[in-house]
Amino acid sequence: MTVADQDTSGNPEIDLTDPEVLRDPFTAYGRARERSPLARLRAPGIGTMWAVTRYEAAKALLADPRFEINARSFLRPDVPEHCLAYMRTMSELDGPEHSRQRRLVSPAFTVRRAAEFRPRIEPIVERLLDSLPEHAENGSVDLLRHFTRPLPIDVICESVGIPGPDRPRWRAYGATIAAGSGQGFGEAVPGIMEGAKAAIARRHADPGDDLLSDLIRVQAEDGDRLSETELVTMVWHLVLAGQTPANLIANAVAVLLAHPEQLAAVRADPALMPRAVEELTRWCGPTLLSIPRYPREDVDLFGTPVRKGEPVTAVIAAVNRDPRAFADPDRLDLARPAGPAGHLGFAHGPHFCLGASLARVQTEVALTALLRRFPNLALAGPSAAQRAMDPGTWRLAELRVTL
Repeated sequence: MTVADQDTSGNPEIDLTDPEVLRDPFTAYGRARERSPLARLRAPGIGTMWAVTRYEAAKALLADPRFEINARSFLRPDVPEHCLAYMRTMSELDGPEHSRQRRLVSPAFTVRRAAEFRPRIEPIVERLLDSLPEHAENGSVDLLRHFTRPLPIDVICESVGIPGPDRPRWRAYGATIAAGSGQGFGEAVPGIMEGAKAAIARRHADPGDDLLSDLIRVQAEDGDRLSETELVTMVWHLVLAGQTPANLIANAVAVLLAHPEQLAAVRADPALMPRAVEELTRWCGPTLLSIPRYPREDVDLFGTPVRKGEPVTAVIAAVNRDPRAFADPDRLDLARPAGPAGHLGFAHGPHFCLGASLARVQTEVALTALLRRFPNLALAGPSAAQRAMDPGTWRLAELRVTL
């Protein structure tokens, strides 16, 4: 197996195109973690990247100011030139520029605001579940296509005030963005930008109780506020980063259906759901690798010299199952008590996922309603959960279930 290879420093070396790594990254990265806190990842066309495999080291990396996120941390899609001004999201900012925007927008993304938005999410979930039987083919329905994928973009539309007639188009945008880069991705971006500008204009004229209105109203004590360009970019950021629940919910459903005793526990006690969402995020969250960081200077990582500008990532798939941080980490336990180590499924440090609270609420509402509405929910056969071979994201390409 490729993970058994090592570089000249003795660190494990992993080929991201290895079918065994793609099929079961948790085992592959787990073996590397137990050999060394540092590994090297290889991918044709991308090159090599250092990878931190253990929990405490990953937390330190993600909070270390010596490592920066910059434009090289992201694949830049081919988009029309007039959209480029809106493409540099807060995720790409670092230092004072990032701190300024984070300070301005954070009040709109608190745990309290996410909880207050729950009553707006619940009817969206119920409507999607109402329509599931209509999409059945040969007795089964693709839950990814007809439930988990449209849910996040429907929530985003509600949170930024996209009019009802425009929402089917935004659903198409969301599906395209969730699928990744390509021609369709670049073609969707102008529509999102124009829709964002129109939504911002509406909320300037008629503020509401929603996320976009919060962002427009926000003003720091020194009078600083988001510019119009920053507001459009923030909506783009929501669409881009807000797809996480689509994959998290789909992964969670597949895992629960494969663990009937855990499924029975959460059905019997719906109050267990918030804790269950945390455990599912730890155990089968979609993020396999963190956004790459680049050292601003030469550094030493566990005795290995890492040069300035060499990419470094945290292997979330390994650190969230590190036995140094979690007891019996390869066992799914929806009643796992909260301990000193929290999962890193939403990252850590200055770039901790801004929308984590909203993603958690969406996932809780979606799973609770799905299990309540369809007590006989089951996978539609042994090949019902088709896994996408994606080295960066643990996600499904299809999830066919019977209702």
